[in-house]
Amino acid sequence: MIEIIKRLIARDSPRTEAEIQADIRSLLLSTPLQLHDGDLENVLLEAQVGDRRRIDVEVGSALIEVKRDLRRGGVKEEARQQLGGYVEARAEAFGRRFVGILSDGAEWVCYDLREGELHEVTTITVKSVDQADALIVWLEGVLATARDITPSPREIAARLGARSSSHDLDRATIASLYAANRDNPSIRMKRGLWSRLLTSTLGTQFEDTDDLFVEHTLLVNSAEIIAHSLLGIDPESIDPAALLAGNVFEESGIYGVVEQDFFDWVVEVEDGPRFVRALARRLARFDWASVDQDVLKVLYESVIGTDTRKRLGEYYTPDWLAELVVDAVAPDALEMRLLDPACGSGTFLFHAVRRFVVASEAAGRTLAETLRAVSRHVQGMDLHPVAVTLARVTYLLAIGRDRLTANGRGALFIPVYLGDSVQWDDQASNLWNAESLVVPVEDQAELFTSELRFPDILLNDAEMFDDLVEAMADMAARRDSGSRVPSLNPLFQRLGVPEQAQDVVRATFRTMCDLQDAGRNHIWSYYVRNLARPVWLARAANRVTALVGNPPWLAFRHMPERMQQTFREMSEQRGLWAGAEVATHQDLSALFVARAVELYLAPSGQFGFVMPNAVVDREHYAGFRTGHYASRTSSISIAFRPSWDLRRIRPHFFPRGSSVVFGHRAEVEPIEMPLDATIFSGRIPRGQTSISQVEPHLERRPGTVTIATGANSPYQSRFRQGAIFSPRVCFFVERRAAGPLGAVAGRTPIISSRSVNEKKPWKELPSIEGVVEDAFLRPMYSGESLLPYRVADPLLALVPAVDGRLLRTEEQIALYPGLADWWRRAEGLWNDNRKSEGLTLIEQLDWVGKMAAQFPTPRLRVIYNSSGMHVAAAKLRDPRGVLNNKLYWCAARSEEEADYLCALLNSPVTTEFVRPLMSYGKDERDIHKHVWKLPIPEFDPANRTLARLAELGALAEQLAGQVEVDPDLHFATSRRRIRERLVENPDAAEIDDLVYELLS
Repeated sequence: MIEIIKRLIARDSPRTEAEIQADIRSLLLSTPLQLHDGDLENVLLEAQVGDRRRIDVEVGSALIEVKRDLRRGGVKEEARQQLGGYVEARAEAFGRRFVGILSDGAEWVCYDLREGELHEVTTITVKSVDQADALIVWLEGVLATARDITPSPREIAARLGARSSSHDLDRATIASLYAANRDNPSIRMKRGLWSRLLTSTLGTQFEDTDDLFVEHTLLVNSAEIIAHSLLGIDPESIDPAALLAGNVFEESGIYGVVEQDFFDWVVEVEDGPRFVRALARRLARFDWASVDQDVLKVLYESVIGTDTRKRLGEYYTPDWLAELVVDAVAPDALEMRLLDPACGSGTFLFHAVRRFVVASEAAGRTLAETLRAVSRHVQGMDLHPVAVTLARVTYLLAIGRDRLTANGRGALFIPVYLGDSVQWDDQASNLWNAESLVVPVEDQAELFTSELRFPDILLNDAEMFDDLVEAMADMAARRDSGSRVPSLNPLFQRLGVPEQAQDVVRATFRTMCDLQDAGRNHIWSYYVRNLARPVWLARAANRVTALVGNPPWLAFRHMPERMQQTFREMSEQRGLWAGAEVATHQDLSALFVARAVELYLAPSGQFGFVMPNAVVDREHYAGFRTGHYASRTSSISIAFRPSWDLRRIRPHFFPRGSSVVFGHRAEVEPIEMPLDATIFSGRIPRGQTSISQVEPHLERRPGTVTIATGANSPYQSRFRQGAIFSPRVCFFVERRAAGPLGAVAGRTPIISSRSVNEKKPWKELPSIEGVVEDAFLRPMYSGESLLPYRVADPLLALVPAVDGRLLRTEEQIALYPGLADWWRRAEGLWNDNRKSEGLTLIEQLDWVGKMAAQFPTPRLRVIYNSSGMHVAAAKLRDPRGVLNNKLYWCAARSEEEADYLCALLNSPVTTEFVRPLMSYGKDERDIHKHVWKLPIPEFDPANRTLARLAELGALAEQLAGQVEVDPDLHFATSRRRIRERLVENPDAAEIDDLVYELLS
């Protein structure tokens, strides 16, 4: 194969198209594509001009056109048009989607046919034999020829993920289908409901974009096809509409897996069924019966981009952690009744189902008894429609093909529901009130003005309610459009619907008939039946004995305004609201857990939830840690057990530090969350997902947590943060050469100093150039300029300040022509590209006085970093230097005080003491003013300990100054080298001993 690829990529060597074609055929037969001679055909095709042309290679549903060199002239465009005719003819002849591929052996381009034209979808150019594997994966994704691929995380990401040719092809097709049919009333309605649910789930971080709706449609369609493959059903043999409606499952007595939902719009539009058949062919390549973990979360995370998942806060729990939590909360699998109220893709459900099924079989139960019981013992719920579909298929995967296809299985219902677990109290921002389930329905103006209403009494019997809603939807669908509304009396009699509920149900049925007449009915049965389930689960008789999961960490600042108001009201009632001043640090997780215990957990029932680590040791979660939550309608108590601290596990699996919180619903008095905890640490090799793989790399030890409290040091009020020099293009500058006639005295030619770390849209904007008065160019110190006990060379910044004051008005700035010209252009960039109309550019620079406070410049300042793995500090004597927001500073009252502060802040003991108090990112990096929560005393020369620290700080400064610093090295490396040199000195140990004495 390597020799073939060497010949194919040698485009500059003399060769004919026939030779390239022969090598491509040989390549396809020699690679792991599972092709044989009979799979490759030369096909005669009658061209429109009447002559007989040949398709070079046909493989399944792909046509390959070979050219000698695609780089030459108009070769590629001419070949594309020729190939388009072939692809269109084959698609019409066989009634399925075909793709076209152009290749000269080195360059491979895949095209999709849309509206009679070929559109480029994905491409790969092979420059060396080192790319052989990449080419094979690309080809396999396009051709979809391999079979029985093991669905490991690596294979799913490579063959179905966002970077695969397979995904590029499928996504391009479905995007074109949506673009052509977006105004269809049924599609508009489904898109609206999808958007409404995700806004409730994800808040303002959710962006209602076509791209995300298309990606979600592709994911759900894929998951539903995988569900069929799991049972050994060939999805290519099923009518696409029946495939996405789950007809085969219902006929087999397996309910609640695949239903008509928001994403089956594909089969309602022209060419949609053809796309579903092609997608089924690609997914049928995998051996889905061999799955032993929640692989659908891998599919989700490999399709939805990292930036999108980070913005939406969508991070799924590792399998090994979910398995540990399930074991800890419900050790007796057969006695538990478990609910995951935020089930996501179903990771916790997978392990709970597996444990139950294995334990049930070991106890001698029949298969029918086991499967009938598992749906009562393990249930899931989520408000994310994509997650619910994935979790349902994950539930099937956990049961396994052999059990699902065995004789004597009996009926099986998959108990994973689309539902609002919190049941928000405010009817204006959710779907519930005290007496009825109320589902708003949009009208043609997209206003939610009508509703489907079901009396609360109907929800007492879940099976009857499901039958009622399904029957109403069917009756509405069967009647002729515009005809009389059928009578529900026979249905009421058959199902035993209470008389006091019948008038409300009749009114709802009339609305459903109106929706059917408008082409927007069939989704409502799915929508209503799922959303009713939280009310049923909250009935006392239906409450579970175990709650597990990873609740949403939706930050308060990202909640929609209505949700913020309701969140605050519900949190204040339960003692969970920590005050407006820390509102930005609060998230939904604590209220979610309190509410889930209140609604769904039986007395003495156990729970275990993955939560932000701040829950166990931050002041704004103090109300949650009390374990007592009272509202206007209920009062519950929790008895907490020691938590798990997961911050020290590498690599990080969430963007913030995490923990697992355990406890049970107390029948009498609450037990506050103990300070005792199990501390997890270790480095998990990439690709290790199961507990058996991970366990050897984990260390668990008993420990305690430190509760962060308010400021204890008088320095808290003396230190200020530097100014916000952002966007960089407006403030960071570098000198440039003057023109041929030189520059005016007292003015310097400058240009914006750019960085690869700039963010959109600023990184895409042009630099500013100008000739500015020297008075406005100042040394600017940032985190990169700070080393232990010393500073490195500063950057250069433009600061509109003169004589110790900021120039705030246009009239003041206009006095200086060079500055005025620069500032006019900088303000133009700012006004055109800022996110909101809030701040002017000068207000951004001087936010809460952070720039003005630096004037007049103190003679001696102490500075330290706002973030980092280690606290670093130094003295600064630059009379013109300004500081950005990556540094904190204070004016030192004496040289001795500055030495004292530098000694204390640079000590690794201080870093260790402040680390538990720091805000969580992936690591404890956000230092800010958390260091002043330590009991650091103000300098007093009469205090011998403090005076000695000052002496030692001066000596350490001298030593640090002797370390050679390479300006080309990253500042973090320079910091480390200075720390290593300091540790070698005996004075460092004395500093650490004195600091430990002060802080402990």
